[in-house]
Amino acid sequence: MDFEHLKLFRISDFDIRNFGIPNSSKENKAMYKLLKKDKNTKARTGIIKTPHGEVHTPCFMPIATQASVKTLSTQDLLDCSSEMILSNAYHLYLRPGIEIIKNAGGLHKFMNWNRPILTDSGGFQIFSLAGLRKIKKEGVEFSSHIDGSRHFLTPEDIIQIQLDLGSDILMPLDECVHYPATRDYTEASVNMTIEWEKRAKVYFDSKSPDKLSGKMLFAIIQGSSYLDLREYCFNELEKMNFDGYAIGGVSVGEPKDLLYKITEHTAKFLPENKPRYLMGVGLPVDMLEAVSQGVDLFDCVVPTRNGRNGQAFSFNGEIQLRNAKHKEDLRPIDEKCACYTCKTCTRSYLRHLLNCEEILGLRLVSLHNVYFYVNLMQKIREKINEGSFFEFKNAFISNYTK
Repeated sequence: MDFEHLKLFRISDFDIRNFGIPNSSKENKAMYKLLKKDKNTKARTGIIKTPHGEVHTPCFMPIATQASVKTLSTQDLLDCSSEMILSNAYHLYLRPGIEIIKNAGGLHKFMNWNRPILTDSGGFQIFSLAGLRKIKKEGVEFSSHIDGSRHFLTPEDIIQIQLDLGSDILMPLDECVHYPATRDYTEASVNMTIEWEKRAKVYFDSKSPDKLSGKMLFAIIQGSSYLDLREYCFNELEKMNFDGYAIGGVSVGEPKDLLYKITEHTAKFLPENKPRYLMGVGLPVDMLEAVSQGVDLFDCVVPTRNGRNGQAFSFNGEIQLRNAKHKEDLRPIDEKCACYTCKTCTRSYLRHLLNCEEILGLRLVSLHNVYFYVNLMQKIREKINEGSFFEFKNAFISNYTK
């Protein structure tokens, strides 16, 4: 890894006052409305208003990395009642290219999706290319994983790319450090991330209101496993008055108990009047634990990636459809599920498709999994509003993990 750039930053050197960031009294553009708080946990329901419609939280976002949720159409996503999806600015910048999407009228029209889109900056993808990139104070230089071409992107470039895409919620450039990471490296990395996010916010705010038209810029809180650095990171970012806050740098190999500890510690000091997003976390039990700490938004490749490998999710746990015990099983994946797959296909048929490597099998299981995730979030919202989330969570986890 390239450590030289990190010598430029120390906590004692960093002073946010030099950058003219508006203070926290600025009006909240995120248009987040808190609806209900659970009486026994920190779980909550709310609504995020975006240029392409409302998002009810807690919400799971299927991942459309390259303007497509793998094997699924936008109509499939609508049939699953998905309210918002996530796309990746890094991948779309490389292929097909921002100009092509701009000429199509933006990402929504390009992929025929008229509901909200959150775009990730691609920071995780860039920094996962450890041998192909070089981190500098000004930004990141990297080689394309597609054709080896060289690119250099600044925090301002990342925001402009997402504005050109027409994203509803934008994420700034940050550094997602590997786990485990030394404290010295993490401390310097956090300060660089703060500066990059500050530059992103200044650039975002410099655009005219008609250019932004209700778009939101979230901040990403980093700090690896060092809870005091995460709190410091948030305190500096809060001065910039972002429209929402994300917990980044998790699901990178840390043990489960540490994931929960980081989430609980970070979520407790996030503003109540703004959305909270836990990046990359998407196993059902993990999401329930995070919801109980007040998290609003989730994304993960698990529903579709695991679906393509024959794993289905249900309220009764995970089901490995390739297993021989399903060879003659004429039940659906979940008898209580109303998705197209469960209404029309048996486990026996799905196992046959998967073992014959028929593409239809990958599609049908992925469709069920996305439906399950969206339905789980609907159930969670219902239980929070009814005041019975705590009981629902305990019953779900007990049944799911039998």
